Amino acid sequence: MMSDAMRAVILGIIEGVTEFLPVSSTGHLLLAERFFDLGEGNFWNSFSILIQLGAILAIVVLYFGKLWRVALGMFSNAEDRRFVIGLLVAFLPAAVIGAAAGHYIKAYLFNPWVVCFSLIVGGAILLWVDQLDLKPHEHDATTFPLPMYLSIGFAQCLAMIPGVSRSGASIVAAMLFGADKHAAAEFSFFLAIPTMVGAFAYEFYKNRADMSLDHTGIIAIGFVVSFVTAMIVVKTFLSYVTRHGFKLFAWWRVIVGTLGLVALAMGR
Repeated sequence: MMSDAMRAVILGIIEGVTEFLPVSSTGHLLLAERFFDLGEGNFWNSFSILIQLGAILAIVVLYFGKLWRVALGMFSNAEDRRFVIGLLVAFLPAAVIGAAAGHYIKAYLFNPWVVCFSLIVGGAILLWVDQLDLKPHEHDATTFPLPMYLSIGFAQCLAMIPGVSRSGASIVAAMLFGADKHAAAEFSFFLAIPTMVGAFAYEFYKNRADMSLDHTGIIAIGFVVSFVTAMIVVKTFLSYVTRHGFKLFAWWRVIVGTLGLVALAMGR
């Protein structure tokens, strides 16, 4: 039988690899739990959210210089202040809708059938967007218009449906509103910071009474693994998607979703 530490390592790798790719980390974690017995139950459901902070820390480390400059300049520099406001505006829809409907979303949508269908539909959308002849006019993720930030924030809320992909929804929305692939992907990274930190804080507070020392150790393993994996993925994702687009990730979604549906239909 697989140990809890090994489960934490495997789930940490899945989280680190998929969090910033447009393939849905939540969807992949749910399918891994369903088909490979990688930890079902309340603790492991919370674990999947708690280790996302490791992936977010990778973004903070990789973009520390830019984030530190913005933090220092937000009170004295209009452009930095405007970006911070834009980031908060983009985060607001997820915060409001998540607080109001999060319980119902988990109760009714967090199942492998929804994940598989969402993966396939999302893959088709990525293929469609990838072949559009878009004319991007926004090349810097820190200078999008405020209405564009808000629109991306609403699009991100679609990722509350498991399998949709938070990064995928925000990247596609940003591109349709005029961002180039590089800027769209970068903003999805930045938007992940308040979104995932908020989700982590809420989940940790909700389950604080159930956390034991053993649980803390298992979470720490998943945290570190997701951090290291995400560092590697983010470094390569931007250059890859700028050159090659999203076709690889689209077909990956379609293949995983289709295999999942076949397995479910066979009673697995």
